[in-house]
Amino acid sequence: MKVTTKITMLFIALFISAGIMAQEKPASPAAVATGKAAGANITINYSSPSVKGRTIWGELVPYSKVWRAGANEATTFKTDKDIMVEGQKLPAGDYAFFVIPEKDNTATIVFNKEAKQWGAYKYDESKDQLRVKVKTKKSSTLNERLVYTVNKNNVILSWEYLEIPISIK
Repeated sequence: MKVTTKITMLFIALFISAGIMAQEKPASPAAVATGKAAGANITINYSSPSVKGRTIWGELVPYSKVWRAGANEATTFKTDKDIMVEGQKLPAGDYAFFVIPEKDNTATIVFNKEAKQWGAYKYDESKDQLRVKVKTKKSSTLNERLVYTVNKNNVILSWEYLEIPISIK
């Protein structure tokens, strides 16, 4: 092999490896929250965006509009047993999970039967399994990344200075 061919191959290899090493972490990395609530195994799959100095509620996430409750694909919520969400029955299954935030410190939580969908672009209200209204809470600390927490009697969505607790029994 000629020296020029070897040098060309070396530059190509260096260029490719530099490109691979320069890849940044995704802006909204995939995340999973799991736990037991009311005796059911709950799994929430979502993409976790950051605040990055933005105003989230009412701007990035508009009030009174269906939001995918994360980034990228719609957030999914899976329960292996029937549960009571805010006093209403949610059958065991996989659901797309949406939130409709409101200015008045409330939000509508939506469990949609079409679990796999991109964002909320093709959201179809006629496929909702359950909708419940919850009160939101101000958080005293900044939650830079959107995060879900599954506890024994609730699920909490936390982002920016807001928490959205959802009762599970």
